[in-house]
Amino acid sequence: MIFGYARVSTADQQLHLQTDALQKYGCTTILQEKASSVKERPVLRQLLDQVRPGDTVVVWKLDRLGRSLKDLVTLVTGFQEQGVNFVSLQDHLDTTTAQGRLMFNLFASLAEFERDLIRERTNAGLTAARARGRQGGRPAGLSPAALAKAEAAKTLYLQGHTGGQIATLLGAGRATIYRYLAFLGVTTKG
Repeated sequence: MIFGYARVSTADQQLHLQTDALQKYGCTTILQEKASSVKERPVLRQLLDQVRPGDTVVVWKLDRLGRSLKDLVTLVTGFQEQGVNFVSLQDHLDTTTAQGRLMFNLFASLAEFERDLIRERTNAGLTAARARGRQGGRPAGLSPAALAKAEAAKTLYLQGHTGGQIATLLGAGRATIYRYLAFLGVTTKG
């Protein structure tokens, strides 16, 4: 089956240009969506649930499918893993051909390269910050609110209440209560 997917970002935009091109290509089913790419796209989710091995997904242009190169690579890689072909009409990308697969793999390599660069820059920044004496992460210890709960938990525990009872009274998880007690140096049973 050949699925077409057409999307515009706002309700006042028209899909005619895309749907006409998808029909001309030979799409047997065209799913239409009027939603920004940064919001939930239920029609895209529906498409992803419907496609089966041997199917083809066709879009008018790559930016109609993915919100970023990373997102696009994830979607098309998912198609390939399912045995679903992908075609972008305006971008001349067709994974049913060797040339199309090569182009897609170049896109995927560029996306991976971009992720690696971001990781390297992040690590370099953290190293430079540590060299200047800055330690990252959450500050050690408890926040004032958590410390107050820990003190209350300690008092209740020393009065004979169980961890479960204290958790219910303080509106916290039982494991959290035991972490609070350990933080304050209270030895617990078990």
